[in-house]
Amino acid sequence: ILSEGVTKEEAKQLRDEVREMFYHAFDGYMTHAFPKDELKPLSCGGEDTLGGYALTLIDSLDTLVLLGDRERFTTSVEWIGKNLRFDINKTISVFETTIRILGGLLSAHLIASDYNTGMRIPSYEDELLHLAEDLARRMLPAFDTPTGIPFGSVNLLHGVDENESKAKPFCILFTLLKFCTQTITSTAGGGTLTLEFGVLSRLTNDPIFEQVTKNAVRGLWARRSRINLVGAHIDVFSGEWTQKDAGIGTSIDSFYEYLLKAYLLFGDEEYLFIFQEAYRAAMHYLYNDPWYVEVNMNSAALVWPLFNSLQAFWPGLQVLAGDIEPAIRTHAAFFSVWKKYGFTPEGFNLATFSVQRGQKSYPLRPELIESTYWLYKATRNPRFLDAGRDMLASLQSAARCTCGYCHISDVEFHQQEDHMESFFLAETVKYLWLLFDLAAGPDNLVENGPYKSSILRQETHTSNIAKDSWVTNHTDTDAINFPSRSSFHKSVSAGLIKGFCPGLTHGQRYGISYVDSDDNLENESSNQRQVAIVKDSPVVVVSDQSTHSPQPHIDKDPDNLGEPMDDHRVPQLEAEETQIVNETNGSERSD
Repeated sequence: ILSEGVTKEEAKQLRDEVREMFYHAFDGYMTHAFPKDELKPLSCGGEDTLGGYALTLIDSLDTLVLLGDRERFTTSVEWIGKNLRFDINKTISVFETTIRILGGLLSAHLIASDYNTGMRIPSYEDELLHLAEDLARRMLPAFDTPTGIPFGSVNLLHGVDENESKAKPFCILFTLLKFCTQTITSTAGGGTLTLEFGVLSRLTNDPIFEQVTKNAVRGLWARRSRINLVGAHIDVFSGEWTQKDAGIGTSIDSFYEYLLKAYLLFGDEEYLFIFQEAYRAAMHYLYNDPWYVEVNMNSAALVWPLFNSLQAFWPGLQVLAGDIEPAIRTHAAFFSVWKKYGFTPEGFNLATFSVQRGQKSYPLRPELIESTYWLYKATRNPRFLDAGRDMLASLQSAARCTCGYCHISDVEFHQQEDHMESFFLAETVKYLWLLFDLAAGPDNLVENGPYKSSILRQETHTSNIAKDSWVTNHTDTDAINFPSRSSFHKSVSAGLIKGFCPGLTHGQRYGISYVDSDDNLENESSNQRQVAIVKDSPVVVVSDQSTHSPQPHIDKDPDNLGEPMDDHRVPQLEAEETQIVNETNGSERSD
């Protein structure tokens, strides 16, 4: 069933339009920017924004595969294998380098080395895997902290910056004086590394990569508040939270995402346990149906009535967790903001229902499109196909520029800015293509690709996913089998993810010891949503649906933003206090 007016033929035309969109930007990058990191699409130039190692090319490799472009994929892999080196004197972001470079190298390695993809390169000899291992080892010094939470940056040639490493004793003694800003990292930055490093452990048979990233997650979760919320920024030496605003967006977002996905990919139930506890707390304290707010992590007092664009990944994550109804309502609210402006601004004030001052830009983010894809895949509701068509039209009409697609610096006036992030080709375009490919007919890649029934096969123990309403249409994971705890030490494969990774030592089977705080806490409400642990299913079962607010139907007018939050719930913030500083947070995501 397709949207009114969107036939299968039109879905194919929209898919082809997305393909042309990709090549307009990709060709612009290769012609005018390569081998610099990113394209300047208005001036048709290039700029190094991460490390100076062809970031956009590496980040785009799997999109080339989805489009079936064997020739360019092969040429790109061969160039990277011969020319890319990481023994350079560059200080890089651990978070961004992991999700864009390390993830890009690993996924391309898996595709290039397997016959089933149809993209195997006969001359390929694991060059990208060797590069990935070299890169990850150069980032390992960042994890040498008392908490296990990594520094936000590391020098690829010299390790942790000398000023940061020398600051260690000073910071431990004088953290309360706020002198140690270089030791502060975001929750997303420290907790969004497990997938890439975990896959690398399995491919190299070396557990160190998974160990350090899992320890980082434990370090963060051990410092959660008594009500199971985490803050936005933390000092990696002292473990003190330097920003205690809890939310699902800026600086925290992908911490939640990687918890669930690490369980789905590796079958490690500790990640599921932490996710369920964190998810329950988020839905109880942050969810103001259909919006999400930011609160103090200790008292749950409202501090920030704001929708920020990074929250838009959440409905897609809820689809993976099996919590569909709130995902539908929240997506409708988020998309209503897109409809109002043609894009989602970085910040939208829920008190005034207007763009937040200083947060008017749209840097081509993929999160809302990603959630649209997952919700259409789960429900096949035509509303989501309509939303995808609208978002494609916005990008084509306002963001397309001379050599690619431009950041929108002001969503109210659609002003273009001369920058194109690598994730535009790696994620934004990819999810649009997957959406329309899924709608184009039964021969789509998602339902008929080489791994639709081979994910996470385990020879010693299997358990079927409950065939509930969302899994019925979740066809690329219909045959997923999840390993039990007892079989986790054996070889686990996810189609291409092969190898042996020794089990990690656990102090306890589940959970992390709680690091107490001296903060005064308000009493918790006893009326909390209950989330049951399901050991043989990736679906998070919400057993008490009564705590959801009344559920509007999906066909609610998408242009209706509802009512602003009551004035008495909004803190009186001075204008200068309503600016979010984004320089230090983990502001982008990878899937």
